[in-house]
Amino acid sequence: MTTYHPGTVILPEHLSQTADYIGSVQLESGAIPWFKGHLLDPWDHVEAAMGLSIAGRHDNARKALEWMADHQLADGGFWPAYDGDTPLEITRKESHHPAYLATGLWHHYLITQNLELLNRLWPNVEAAIDFSLRMQNPEGDVAWAIDANDNHCPDSLVTGCCSIYKSLECAICIADTLEIERPDWNDARLRLGNALTYHPERFDRTWESKERFSMDWFYPLLCGVIHGKAALKRLEQKWTTFIHPGRGCRCVSDEPWVTVAESCELVMALISAGQHTKATEIFNWLHTSRDAQGAYWTGYQTRLKIFWPSERTTWTAGAVLMAADALNHITPAFDLFTKVTLPRKDTKWLKLTAAPN
Repeated sequence: MTTYHPGTVILPEHLSQTADYIGSVQLESGAIPWFKGHLLDPWDHVEAAMGLSIAGRHDNARKALEWMADHQLADGGFWPAYDGDTPLEITRKESHHPAYLATGLWHHYLITQNLELLNRLWPNVEAAIDFSLRMQNPEGDVAWAIDANDNHCPDSLVTGCCSIYKSLECAICIADTLEIERPDWNDARLRLGNALTYHPERFDRTWESKERFSMDWFYPLLCGVIHGKAALKRLEQKWTTFIHPGRGCRCVSDEPWVTVAESCELVMALISAGQHTKATEIFNWLHTSRDAQGAYWTGYQTRLKIFWPSERTTWTAGAVLMAADALNHITPAFDLFTKVTLPRKDTKWLKLTAAPN
């Protein structure tokens, strides 16, 4: 039963309408484009699928996960963009895209306990995680992408590596559930966490810093690599930079543009830091971006006072459902993004090592 956090203004029928919107865009193959007639990318496709799982659209979510399995490449990766089932971009494969399959599948399993699907898609998860980890550098960070000739990008992204860090947690849980040993994943996760915590110089080495993006600010909390007093300090440092009162979280610090998906992810990051009151307040602001169909506009331009761009993305709707679950405990997966949960025998991997001298 849904246990609404005090002050959270959202009704079950609103959540159902939001899930219906995602379902109305989903193709028969299981693919979930950004919106009707548009492309999809694998990461956002999984984000939308998790929204379907939360709302009880389990068959739709399963089809979306099976789409990932059906379109996985022989090396375990994915192309970054598809028109339905057809690749649109074949120049690179990004490291965080395949890894996110583990997150979506574990999330679905927590809700449905569908062990058959977990078993069936295990080879895809294993191939996906191994693909991503083949791009892990000795220092622990994971390269952003490889090109069509398997050349590694010479740089890494904080946000992408944070996503992989959470995906490794989910993959380890899947392996444990299936009684499969992958101790190398524990080691890879530990090294990645150390890079994110102690080695900021490993990121944005060859391109302009991405610190202007709010995701770089709060994703280390969302993935569980920063917590406790350090998390509170990090939130405080850039709160006024990224928060537009009454609207939500800016996508970037230097533009008057609030985005709903980033705001929802920040809601979950705030919950992970014990900031439930702030999380509830920001979530309630977002309903001004909801339309009559239950969809949410991607963003709002606060200077021009218009929704921009003129699109209602399925991954934004998925993020809304995920934040609602985190606040209201709708499903057994409500805390997936607000705490770290590893098999008991792997709890030693929860703690990062001290920074090397």
